[in-house]
Amino acid sequence: MSDLPTGTVTFLFTDIEGSTRLLERLGERYAVLLTEHQRLLREAIGEAGGKEVDTEGDALFAVFETAPQAVACAVEAQRALAAHSWPDGEQVRVRMGLHTGEGRLGAGGYVGLDVHRAARISAAGHGGQVLLSGSTTSLAEGVLPRGVTLRDLGDHRLKDLSRPEHLFQLLISELRSDFPQPRTLEAHPNNLPVQLTSFVGREREIDGLNDAVEASRLVTLTGPGGTGKTRLGLQVGAELLERFEHGVFFVSLAPISDPSLLASTIVHTLGLAEEGSRPALETLQEHLRSREMLLILDNFEQIVEAGSVAVEMLRAAPRLKILVTSRAGLHVSGENEHPVPPMELPDHRRLPPLDALSQFESVALFIQRATSVSPSFAVTNENARAVAEICARLDGLPLAIELAAARARVLAPQAILARLESRLALLTGGARDLPARQQTLRGTIDWSYDLLDRAERSLFCRLSVFVGGLSLHSAETVCNPEGELGMDTLDALTSLVDKSLIRQIPSDADQPRFRMLQVIREYGLERLGAAEEAEEIRERHARYFLELADRAEPHYMQSDQASWLDTIELDHDNLRSALEWLRDRDPRRALLLAAALWRFWQIRGYLNEGRRNLTELLALPGASEDPVVHAKGLEAAGGVVYWQGDFEAARTFYEEALSIHRQQGDRVAAAMQLYNISFTYSVPGTDMDRARELTEEALTIFREARDRSGEAKCLWSLGWTAFTGGDDEAVRSYLGQAEPAFRELRDPFSLAWTLHTLGILTIRSGEYPAARRYVKEALSIFLDARDLSGLVLVLDDFSWLSDREGYRNRAIRLAAAAQRLERETGTTMLGAAWAPSGRPDPKGWLTDDAARAAWQEGDAMSLDEAVAYALKEPEAEG
Repeated sequence: MSDLPTGTVTFLFTDIEGSTRLLERLGERYAVLLTEHQRLLREAIGEAGGKEVDTEGDALFAVFETAPQAVACAVEAQRALAAHSWPDGEQVRVRMGLHTGEGRLGAGGYVGLDVHRAARISAAGHGGQVLLSGSTTSLAEGVLPRGVTLRDLGDHRLKDLSRPEHLFQLLISELRSDFPQPRTLEAHPNNLPVQLTSFVGREREIDGLNDAVEASRLVTLTGPGGTGKTRLGLQVGAELLERFEHGVFFVSLAPISDPSLLASTIVHTLGLAEEGSRPALETLQEHLRSREMLLILDNFEQIVEAGSVAVEMLRAAPRLKILVTSRAGLHVSGENEHPVPPMELPDHRRLPPLDALSQFESVALFIQRATSVSPSFAVTNENARAVAEICARLDGLPLAIELAAARARVLAPQAILARLESRLALLTGGARDLPARQQTLRGTIDWSYDLLDRAERSLFCRLSVFVGGLSLHSAETVCNPEGELGMDTLDALTSLVDKSLIRQIPSDADQPRFRMLQVIREYGLERLGAAEEAEEIRERHARYFLELADRAEPHYMQSDQASWLDTIELDHDNLRSALEWLRDRDPRRALLLAAALWRFWQIRGYLNEGRRNLTELLALPGASEDPVVHAKGLEAAGGVVYWQGDFEAARTFYEEALSIHRQQGDRVAAAMQLYNISFTYSVPGTDMDRARELTEEALTIFREARDRSGEAKCLWSLGWTAFTGGDDEAVRSYLGQAEPAFRELRDPFSLAWTLHTLGILTIRSGEYPAARRYVKEALSIFLDARDLSGLVLVLDDFSWLSDREGYRNRAIRLAAAAQRLERETGTTMLGAAWAPSGRPDPKGWLTDDAARAAWQEGDAMSLDEAVAYALKEPEAEG
């Protein structure tokens, strides 16, 4: 190894695409093919002045002192491979990847992240393709061989989940250049999160888990907190992306503790929505039934009772596989449990040579994380034993090592070890029922906690009340109001980030957001629970989020509705936590919180969760003691079940709320209930006269009270009732008054529904240009708010319009997309809209193969694809 270059070098990785299939076809003759392949590559490497580093099977690893040398080698090798006559006329397609970085030698060869990056770049390519990193391209683009140019492929996330790499492709004259998209994360459906740090080690575990997922449908990674289960699961998912046609999706279960929320959480992670009163599990089973997918369910230990739900999902979806991370096994049939071992450790009593120390995973992790906080950090003869002993004392637990390495910013390894030893010694009297590794991890967090000053400790413990994340403002209000801790909250949060006790997370919000790792949050909750202030901090948390929900509620019907909906979505887990805490302590305020959230639940597709919360809270003792709050809860429950299509239940809730308002003498609130009740009668097949009477009674009260918003809503309601009755002149009169009122009031929700009604009116009357204007504006409003129930109807409006304009297949695609979205949202409103409008059932159009194919195309569209298709100008069809 002494003749291998060091410093800045360029690595080349190659391997044969489809080598297994070649071996199966050629049998013993494959050895001849492999030998010829290696000869051609070695000749090219030698001629370009490179060095062969390693060969394993059909893969080859070489290194070059300069990037132009490596590029010249790749070009000559591809040309030689293409020109060669292979046994039995076979074709040998070799993918190649080049990356320029630090050439650092260990006992077994090159070590470091640049080597892994080069290998990842090669793995992203296709047979016959040469991919270059940005660093290699910048050094070689000015001196490319004759007949060679570059194609910019843009940024791609390689399968180590870290930062994107800007990739380029060599275009070699006379050789193939039209390759599919690189085999990176973007090439396959997934939601795997970007990792701020690189993945280190675990090759054996990844190989074993790849095989386990291939052989089993339910694989569980088990181990105590801090073993790196989540990160390992994510990496396995990235490795297996190509294996699953419909993608790999990561589902974080850390924010929930209620087993009944498992199916709902997966539904929303997949971008679906709950289907009305239908159980979320059924919605999920239907969606997954024909899909080939891997779900990574993270932090399952909090809802281990839901293991049976995972089994039901697998039974319903034969091509689904599930990878679980949990501190304990699920103990269900078919489970393949894999305990996650500690990272590989050196023997600190008999250290290997210095250049071999970084071959051990735990040491490599420590070095990488220490370097990230202190770029000048390096393992030397003086600190090597301390580094090895730190890793050994921490039992190779990744989180513990990362916490210790974070101290390299200010402490040498010897000082870290000295402090760590003193803290760990105190753990011998700790809880004996905890696993030894968990005691060690607890000691590591203890040590990090003890390094904080008194005010930082208080803030750290208080921050643990937040679930799923927190903003700077919420931290200030809940944990440090008016600076009671004697410090600046942002400065303290920054300090906690530096000490790896809290993480800053990417966010589009105006303020920075932060999150605690789950194991650290649990530690903080234990510390907080032992403090006298615990109840006060939980109360502040609940009060803050109740106030947030109250502030957001009126904005759902105002021009800034989209930003407020997004704000509530961002803190939905905190709102759930606050609701759960209030439920047992103050049912009145819990009901207030749930009532304030109902419109969010309706618009964003959490109807089942909303119904469950509201009906449970209404049944609690004490919830009905305050009549005003009780009526608010009843109205919210009525709204949720109405949008689920349960009109009789909605009427019951609304009528009870109406009775309370009348007893209280609140005529305007009573008018709103009359308006709500009218909708339960305006459904085709019920009582249109009763709907009109109720609305007119409400309209009189709103006008007397000079309530412009209530008046406009009643005008829209009367317009809808007239539309149902076929009185188009009355519809135009009522909606002609409602539309400008909603614009003046800046109520996009009500305006969009008015525009939808005008749209189907003008479609029915043949005024197609006007119809298109109405439904386009409605679509824009609903899309901005991600109002799924509104998007269902407007997509169907576009379908009906396309049919009336003569574009039948376009109409079929849009109808299929609308009905698919309706199934996912459960609003059950399409049928109610068709009956009064005279709109035919689109499934009656499916009379030939072309129509059925168009339906399948529409059914396969995502929401965004369907919206884009609806807005696209229609084209003539053959």
